[in-house]
Amino acid sequence: MNPASNLVLVGPMGAGKSSIGRRLAGRFGLRFVDADREIERQTGTSIATIFGCEGEDGFRARERTLLAEVLAADGLLLATGGGAVLDAGTRDLLRARAFVVHLHVAPATQLARLARDRVRPLLGAAGKHPSDREALLRDLAAVRDPLYRDVADLRFETGEAAPGHAAVALGHLLDGVWQRAATATDAASVTAASAP
Repeated sequence: MNPASNLVLVGPMGAGKSSIGRRLAGRFGLRFVDADREIERQTGTSIATIFGCEGEDGFRARERTLLAEVLAADGLLLATGGGAVLDAGTRDLLRARAFVVHLHVAPATQLARLARDRVRPLLGAAGKHPSDREALLRDLAAVRDPLYRDVADLRFETGEAAPGHAAVALGHLLDGVWQRAATATDAASVTAASAP
């Protein structure tokens, strides 16, 4: 067992990090944070706008800062953006502060799940033709899959399962390999419960 107070999901776009993550957070009593949505909330603008104004480097700098802030806390489930693992410092942070699960999905399944997506900057840059999008997804996988494997404590194949079914299956796997480390909040609850 790998004890950690936080659970982090990494993986490519369309793997189900947000939808599976919300369900797992409820199962394990964790606070759910979607990194991309949190960046949008803090900046008051979309990821696409940040990419357009600051480029990918600017976005990755914001992402790195946010992940460090969020992972300073305990008792959360964090769904990262697909490219968060590109930064070596971020990978070190994830290893140090969480049990990391790589949600893997084949490019063909990604393509089907993302067919109507018009908001992801990298996907939008590939154009609308499925063959262009599939080529992009395969190129991203070639670069990022080794990084997901490098940082992950567990790899989970999402396949074509619905998010609810995938979350249940992953939850059962986590029961056997992840022991949630006690947090300061947990300790306070135990102390309060044992007080006369």
